[in-house]
Amino acid sequence: MEDNSMYTVQDIPGKGKGLVVTKNIPKGTRILSERPVVTTPEGQRSDKLLKRHVSKQVEALDDYERQSVLSLHNIYPYKEDVEQFLGIIRTNALPIEENGIGGGVFLEACRINHSCHNNAQKHWNNRIGRHTVHALREITEGEEITICYLGLDSIREVRRQKLQDKFGFLCSCSVCSLSTAESEENDQRLKRIQYLDDLVGHECMAMNFSERVLRYVDERIQLYNKQGPDDAGLPRAYLDAAQIAIANGDLARGRVFVERAVEGWRIAQGSDSNEVIEYTPLARNPASLPLYGLSMKWKTSLKDVPSQLHPKDFEHWLWRREQPKKTCPSGQLTSLRNQNIFSDFSALPCRNRSSLGLYRGSEATYQSPRHWCFLGEISESLTLHHLELEITDINGKIIPLHFNTPGRGSEFAPALIQKGHTVAVLYAERHTFIYGDPGIKLEDPQMLKIFPMSLNKLLELSDQIQQFSGAVNEMRTCHGCNKKVALSNRCGKCSFFWYCDGACQKTGWSERGHKADCRSLKDSDLRGLITLNWDKLNTRVRFPLDVTRTV
Repeated sequence: MEDNSMYTVQDIPGKGKGLVVTKNIPKGTRILSERPVVTTPEGQRSDKLLKRHVSKQVEALDDYERQSVLSLHNIYPYKEDVEQFLGIIRTNALPIEENGIGGGVFLEACRINHSCHNNAQKHWNNRIGRHTVHALREITEGEEITICYLGLDSIREVRRQKLQDKFGFLCSCSVCSLSTAESEENDQRLKRIQYLDDLVGHECMAMNFSERVLRYVDERIQLYNKQGPDDAGLPRAYLDAAQIAIANGDLARGRVFVERAVEGWRIAQGSDSNEVIEYTPLARNPASLPLYGLSMKWKTSLKDVPSQLHPKDFEHWLWRREQPKKTCPSGQLTSLRNQNIFSDFSALPCRNRSSLGLYRGSEATYQSPRHWCFLGEISESLTLHHLELEITDINGKIIPLHFNTPGRGSEFAPALIQKGHTVAVLYAERHTFIYGDPGIKLEDPQMLKIFPMSLNKLLELSDQIQQFSGAVNEMRTCHGCNKKVALSNRCGKCSFFWYCDGACQKTGWSERGHKADCRSLKDSDLRGLITLNWDKLNTRVRFPLDVTRTV
């Protein structure tokens, strides 16, 4: 037993004995560091061998150690001394899981009671061969020190059952004592955290380090912070964010994320823990991560960390969060190259998963989604049980589009199902199929439109509309002569292109291809994609688009 003036062992009502602090303990303080007096072999299932192993260790204990162990709680019945010790070990042992040792009994640490909202973190430090406990936040004088006996965070019903089965008590901590509504909200957060954790792990294993995956980590950390600051799961989440940033060449953000991970481990485990020692060099030189340079699309240097930002603005910068803004300035027509609206496949939300890029809100609170649309060019078509198209998105990725509509795809004219035609899918979502590659699953035929032109042609037409339709200081660019003048003559058929006079309009019509473009722009759905107010959502739109109303 160590001489520790930070706490004392006291009787705790309804809990037996526990550790109560005698003075304020700052966050990150190592409260105790202790060697086990008895250990159990890892993975040992034989009671006979366990009893023999325990008996040898018990015989080596001095009287004080023996009596201290015997005074620990035991939920198992026994008939002989060795069974009593074995029951005490099974009730109280803390994990070691190193060098063939499964767990150990610690005279001080095993006195620490459980809370689902623990103020201290237990940890086996294999570098020093000791069990350590650190303050996750400031613990004030007279407050009981608590740790969490369980591993992964679970919902209340599961937590309480595990604690009842394994430790013989029904938890009544502050979290387990929440009202039904508050507990349900807490459980939903825990489910979401676990879901996002699994999702990020899956995406990173697949070497997907996109901005969408960073959004998942951002949400995960915000949820952790709602549970309570300095959760033991935060460092791992920050390291995930660091890997995503560094893989995209972003050394500035990568360093900040690694520094936060290291600080979290230092608080929970101490400066001599494996994680702190392993990742401190990475914080100094994030480019040493093998993933560095997988992509350089977010390239920054270590000097690019902003120093004058308000903390809230710094977080927006760190997580690459887009500030609330309109996808298109007021009165301006929408470009089909705007990837905030017409995203590639990788940026689409997953079926039954939220995407912070397409759903409004912050700090993991969601409001109604805005409009978005997927554009892709048909490269192949196949009909077996239903129509299936191979679609090439704006970045060249080929994905399947399955028609699970009532008519299995028969709602669309065969003449439109042609290689080189472009599909537009409103509110498209990434779907994982049992067989085959991830793709898009279409269930409502009014969510899809096929345009009889290539994707490149569609984008070029959009570019021309951006160039020749918009006005800057009441000046427009003539489609016939390219002069910037105050124009009052526009095409009477499509209303998108402007001209100096009849001669320029004739040039645009006959020499610059507007005759064919104007014919294409008669399609109200194509006009709708360009004129739709993608920022204003009253209800989801569908094809055919109503371009006469304000959306």
